[in-house]
Amino acid sequence: MAIESDVLVIGGGLAGTMAALSAAHEGANVRLTSYKQSTLRMATGLVDVLGYVDGEGPVADPFDAMDRLHAGHPYRVLGEATVRDGLALFDDSVPGYRGGHTDANALVPTHGGTVKPTARYPASVAPGVASAGGDLLLVGFETVTDFDAPLAASHLEAAGVPFGVDGVTMSFPGDLRDDAKVTRYAQALDEDERVTGGGRRIGTRQDLAERVKAKLEGHERIGFPALLGEENHDDVRADLARYLDVPVFEIPMGPPSLPGMRLEDRLFAALDASGASIDSGNPVVDYEADGDGRVDSVILDRNGSRVPYYADQFVLATGGLVGKGIESNRGGVREPIFDCHVPHPADRYDWFEDGVFDDHEFARFGVDVGRELRPREASGDPAFDNLRAAGSVVGGYDLAAEKSGAGVSIATGYEAGRRAAAEVHQ
Repeated sequence: MAIESDVLVIGGGLAGTMAALSAAHEGANVRLTSYKQSTLRMATGLVDVLGYVDGEGPVADPFDAMDRLHAGHPYRVLGEATVRDGLALFDDSVPGYRGGHTDANALVPTHGGTVKPTARYPASVAPGVASAGGDLLLVGFETVTDFDAPLAASHLEAAGVPFGVDGVTMSFPGDLRDDAKVTRYAQALDEDERVTGGGRRIGTRQDLAERVKAKLEGHERIGFPALLGEENHDDVRADLARYLDVPVFEIPMGPPSLPGMRLEDRLFAALDASGASIDSGNPVVDYEADGDGRVDSVILDRNGSRVPYYADQFVLATGGLVGKGIESNRGGVREPIFDCHVPHPADRYDWFEDGVFDDHEFARFGVDVGRELRPREASGDPAFDNLRAAGSVVGGYDLAAEKSGAGVSIATGYEAGRRAAAEVHQ
């Protein structure tokens, strides 16, 4: 059975979903295929555009700082206008996010007690940004060991934040297991499970609020680890804020991340609304080309059967080294589906530096692209006329050091999808 579409996007992360949305908005018949759950579920849910340049920052305005990036950086290759257009599509497609009203980065408290410069952030995070003002109380739970509220508070104070901050640790209402997953805490709050509090049978939300209220002591904002509901998280926060009579916010956590899951759900809902088709759970294992510089199809392994997926245009958004969109071994570095060229030093010892936080070459590994985002051979010629790349499979930037991963994914995804759709309509 052959599957056909105008544009086929390979990869279900932020870059892939943005590429599919962009192409669909341009009128193309789009199919997105992904193998495993996307890395969005592991991410914080924050959208970082550019937080640091050459180790200096945090950057106040990412657009002002882009001129300081090297000429081969994806932002410089695409241009500021394309980055803005990509963010505009994100803002239009994903409800419940803040930050689009300004070019300035917000400083968001993290579970480690630092502040992170970010351009877009969930509404559940908004009351906690540094510019909101007001003394903070951070609340942690004894069985949620990933977040030490007193330690985070002390780190924020040491960082010189312009407000008071304290942290407390308490037990979570009910009798949840000590090894309960973060989704179990969210479920208890979503369903407002009945628990015994002060000799009464009351809801989890009210019980939690009463425990916190005893510690409030004049604090003007309260931050919880990001577990305040999954399906009904807006209602959970609103109830807690009403009980406590102060703004309540979530602090982004490490994986698994409820804000990341919520972002994934919103993106896929937007894809459904755009009319794009989605195929998940089957890996792309090969491709077929026509011999004239064009990809005819990619081959998916569906329970041992090789099924061709045909399209006029293809977008590669499979991730970088972490997502296995780029692979490395003693023989070198490669892109595993189309075997696209990945520039890298021949000597493996030149891939990295001695210090953990040094400028590592491997952090920038990825396919080489130009303005049209076509992966290029070592000669500089396009590998295929109808293949584009987006997200961290693209090389030339250090997403971790720059805090630029989401922004590059959005900008390259938007542009790859837009250009692919334009080629279809020619």
